[in-house]
Amino acid sequence: MIDVKTLCLGVLSRGDASGYEIRKEFEDGPLSHFSDAGFGSIYPALRRLLDDGLIVMLPHNGDGRPDKKLYRITPAGRHALYQTLTRTPAPDKLRSDLMFILSFGHLLPPRHLDRIIGDRIADYRRIIATLEVEGETTLRTPGERFVEGMGLAIYRAVATYLEEHRHELVAAALMESQVA
Repeated sequence: MIDVKTLCLGVLSRGDASGYEIRKEFEDGPLSHFSDAGFGSIYPALRRLLDDGLIVMLPHNGDGRPDKKLYRITPAGRHALYQTLTRTPAPDKLRSDLMFILSFGHLLPPRHLDRIIGDRIADYRRIIATLEVEGETTLRTPGERFVEGMGLAIYRAVATYLEEHRHELVAAALMESQVA
């Protein structure tokens, strides 16, 4: 599993960044699909990277604002990132509240279950539309474009599966409600 230190090295390999800018990459940027790292894990990771000589801190004048700390990856940091990238990745794990709820969906009122599924389909369709527009307007590295395309394929497949099979689970919930 990729740790927060490595994720920070990945962001910094793209250019100097502040802790806030690194956090934004995990919220809105291309790394938002890999981690939900917050300031509580980013700043300790940056401290360890500094201590290990994998990054350096650059003072930055904020033009009348408080100075912010910019971080830059060192050659040793690039080597550490490369070493991690060349390892065999751990198997993917999918953790999803929706999948948990759907596992027990037959126990829910059919109308409620149908709404949950319909809302998620709408969410996926919005994400798909956003990714399609961003893909056309945002400069990305070849790897980011590849991963974005892979993410689009996953979202499209899940949305289509939910659309084509939701009736099966809703029907099971309807049968369960008639038995109860």
